[in-house]
Amino acid sequence: MSDNTANTVALNTTGGIPTIDSNHAYFLHSSDAPGMSLVNTTFDGKGFQGWRRSVLIALSAKNKIGFINGACPAPTLTSRDYQPWSRCNDMVTSWLLNSLSKDIGDNVIYSKSAKDLWTSLEHRFGQSNGAKLYHLRKELSSCLCVCEGKQKLEKSLDDERLIQFLMGLNDSYGQARGTILMMNPLPSINHAYSLVLQDESQKEVFSNPLISPDSSSFMATNQNDFAQRSARQMQRNQMQHQKFGNNIQK
Repeated sequence: MSDNTANTVALNTTGGIPTIDSNHAYFLHSSDAPGMSLVNTTFDGKGFQGWRRSVLIALSAKNKIGFINGACPAPTLTSRDYQPWSRCNDMVTSWLLNSLSKDIGDNVIYSKSAKDLWTSLEHRFGQSNGAKLYHLRKELSSCLCVCEGKQKLEKSLDDERLIQFLMGLNDSYGQARGTILMMNPLPSINHAYSLVLQDESQKEVFSNPLISPDSSSFMATNQNDFAQRSARQMQRNQMQHQKFGNNIQK
């Protein structure tokens, strides 16, 4: 947009006195003052996204958001619009500084324009970085849970690990897997692992008896020999008993 077009939009002439259209971005209301703050809570380095949203809403309501997003660039120094633009730019810059804590404000106070100040804040606090993630994780790890939500989450994660463990077992552990899945509540993965080991030990007992085949054959042979000797001994006893009876009858 050329300077002449900008002048036509920004300035109206009433009785020979140039005035700014109230709908134009260069217009400042009588209540606008450099000491104003755009938000109730100053930004101290935490919660940038929420603070940023509040600032954008406030600037949009004042029709000044173009001074931070580039929609209202600086006119040339020779333009008639440069003076009203500079006034509005300084006003927006003051509002932004008043909405920052002193430490952060001191770091950006020498920005050339409101847009440069806003861009600096975006680059510093609007992007995630390793240090910020570390501090967030550290704060979350020290939070005290009073609603048992942590226990429920840990139980859900443990159940998920248990299911993954059972899915990795082959079909020979199907009975143990079914027994574990029928338990309510589901056991811990350590308990489930112990049950699987017990099932495996029982299978080894039944599939590998303590008595070897050779020992079984030896015992069977001895049992047969013992039975045969017992039978012969019984026959001899009967024969002696009959002979003794015959002698008595004589």
